[in-house]
Amino acid sequence: MTRAIETLLTRAVDRAVFPGAVWAVGDPDGVRAQGACGLLDPTVPDDPMRADTVFDLASLTKIVAVWSCIGTLWEAGALNLDRPLTQYLPDLDGYDLGGVTAQQLLTHTAGVPLRANLEALYGTERTAVERGILRERLRHRPGQVVEYTDRAALVLGILAERLSGLRLDVLSREYAWDALHMRSTAFGPVPAADVARCAPTEWDEPSGRHLRGTPHDYSARLLGVCGSAGVFSDVGDLGRFLRYLLAPDQAPRRPGFGPAWVKESLKVQTGTLHPTRGLFWHPAPAPAGVDGSEVWAHFGFTGTAMWVSLRRRRWAVLLTNKLYYTRDSHPILDVRTSFARLAFDL
Repeated sequence: MTRAIETLLTRAVDRAVFPGAVWAVGDPDGVRAQGACGLLDPTVPDDPMRADTVFDLASLTKIVAVWSCIGTLWEAGALNLDRPLTQYLPDLDGYDLGGVTAQQLLTHTAGVPLRANLEALYGTERTAVERGILRERLRHRPGQVVEYTDRAALVLGILAERLSGLRLDVLSREYAWDALHMRSTAFGPVPAADVARCAPTEWDEPSGRHLRGTPHDYSARLLGVCGSAGVFSDVGDLGRFLRYLLAPDQAPRRPGFGPAWVKESLKVQTGTLHPTRGLFWHPAPAPAGVDGSEVWAHFGFTGTAMWVSLRRRRWAVLLTNKLYYTRDSHPILDVRTSFARLAFDL
């Protein structure tokens, strides 16, 4: 497996799919195989990818932060996924979003608007932006269409903050990261002392350089801390997070969410609608003859990915900075599919 994965990723580096990659595959007992290839910055030959390289996780924020916090609130009985949001956010009374449930947000069936320029719509003041997000009209009736959107995570992040009284970065650390010793995981921007460890992402016209240690996602930069993006982490921390999903009894200390939330999330929750979804997780592409719900995945726009399978008792992480080259996600899709099949023996 190790040699095949190294060959796959090295070829992708040679084809300029991404400058470099760090990866790991493990099971309930820990890491089974891991490696790194390529460079942080292709213009700097003596700056290789390493096991402690820190990546802009992009949408993996939805899992390590929002999903973890919502799961904690659910297991504590503070949140019923099937009740309308007005029961928890009374100021939504009279607005479309008030009748939506957390379950619909987690399955991307709520009908909330797609990605948009928050500053153009609502300005730059955080309270005004949050108010605009919560009062926006729905695109369609809830429960009709599966349509991935960052808005779902933004709303759930606000919900978690309102229910707990804590900001999402503090909440994520208290509910999950500290218990799992995820010391390299935090919302950006990354402290100046750690920027050298960060994989650079896309070109930033105002600064005339590639972003490094600063979230690529504009909403994350605008809001500082939000549910859709903005977390940075490394392969070691994400491995500890995913290992916990398979072996909660082996964690240094149990986070706020536990096996009940994991089991509830890693099953199809969208009925006959397609594409199928769990709770913020989605089935990974599988070859013919393999149950599509065996392996669950989540991807990040910067080139990050994670997988977990309760049935196969295995987890995997692939971290790249493909955004250094392009916003086009198609070049990395085949690499991710091949990586997952090698990692899970599909």
